Amino acid sequence: MTTQQLPSVGVIGGSGFYSLLEDAQSVLVPTPYGPTSGEITVGRLEGRLVAFLPRHGTDHRFAPHTVPYRANLWALRSLGVRQVLALSAVGSLRAELGPGSLVVPDQVVDRTSGRAHTLFDGSDGVKHVSFADPYCPRGRTAALEGGSATEGTLVVINGPRFSTRAESRDYQAAGYAIIGMTGMPEASLARELALCYTCLALVTDHDAGVEAGSGVTHAQVLAAFAENLPRLRELLLATLGRLPAEQGDCNCGAIEIL
Repeated sequence: MTTQQLPSVGVIGGSGFYSLLEDAQSVLVPTPYGPTSGEITVGRLEGRLVAFLPRHGTDHRFAPHTVPYRANLWALRSLGVRQVLALSAVGSLRAELGPGSLVVPDQVVDRTSGRAHTLFDGSDGVKHVSFADPYCPRGRTAALEGGSATEGTLVVINGPRFSTRAESRDYQAAGYAIIGMTGMPEASLARELALCYTCLALVTDHDAGVEAGSGVTHAQVLAAFAENLPRLRELLLATLGRLPAEQGDCNCGAIEIL
């Protein structure tokens, strides 16, 4: 792969998206943080060179709390990626957001624990990143322009278990729209690496505390995701087609070194 063939856009998601790539080739990228979730597939999509990485591995062996987030993001950047579109299956915390709804989060609340949350080890000074607005404004604009998706706050829990009804009602009371297990530290690590990061979320179920919901099972989530996968694919393709060719003045790469 030559410098002229480096992919500027990375897509993180599930195995259902491999078939979209043309002229695809697999690349195994070593990282300082160990192996990635799997080989990265580089190919053309909507006329652009894209690097696709399976977040949970091709055989879905990584649970949300064991995904090698640091290795995944570092590997994408080392390949030339500067803009990331992260696909995610989420639960809904609002009755009006039923299965099949598309959401482009504008804010995130981190309720995870025990995960490697930073690339900074202090060896080269104390670093801080601005994270008041965790998602790239240019990427979000590209995703929302078609009108098929709505906005809202994503709360990220540790998993792999789902929420209790009391926890779910607590998240609703706080005003969160959707709930997932993989959005952090993926988003904050992308910011540490000066990557533009945009989440494209597909609702697969109502969370346990929502009036319309009756509890969540893994089988239901998988079935709903498979049924509505074409909608997420359409959003991905439309977003990619509208995404600026290069990073702009979005401040996604603003890092302070003290």
